[in-house]
Amino acid sequence: MKENMLDVLMYLFQNGMDEDIDADPDRESIQTELLAAGFPSREVHRAFEWLDSLVDRPVAPLPVNSRSCRIYIEAEQARLDVGCRGFLLFLEQGGILDSETRELVIDRVMALETDDIDLHQLKWIILMVLLNQPGQEEAYAWMEDLVFDEVPGYLH
Repeated sequence: MKENMLDVLMYLFQNGMDEDIDADPDRESIQTELLAAGFPSREVHRAFEWLDSLVDRPVAPLPVNSRSCRIYIEAEQARLDVGCRGFLLFLEQGGILDSETRELVIDRVMALETDDIDLHQLKWIILMVLLNQPGQEEAYAWMEDLVFDEVPGYLH
């Protein structure tokens, strides 16, 4: 079984990651549990680095113009297909994501060393980002319902 960093992150999230990882004094036992579950050491280490970057990233307010639109660079387009970019736009237009959290989601997607992200994986990344952002409890609850209940997100 070839597990990647996103698999490790999803496992952490599904198995009790209800607060940011730095608040847990027993990080070493979590790493031991992940290794015992069969995750490669390199991927476990990279997952913790990814989480550290999420928690430690300074948030700079972005100027927002309601008539502006996010243009994705080629590398972002390669990683996020049209469906994923459309879903991010849907969440932003629906008030679930603001411009700062959208950018944080895109940053965390780009930090994953994978060729592309599908919509299901993107939803998990959004959940992890919202969980670690103060004041995003309502948005997190909405996304949690969407991910765990598999409620259709939007109509085409």
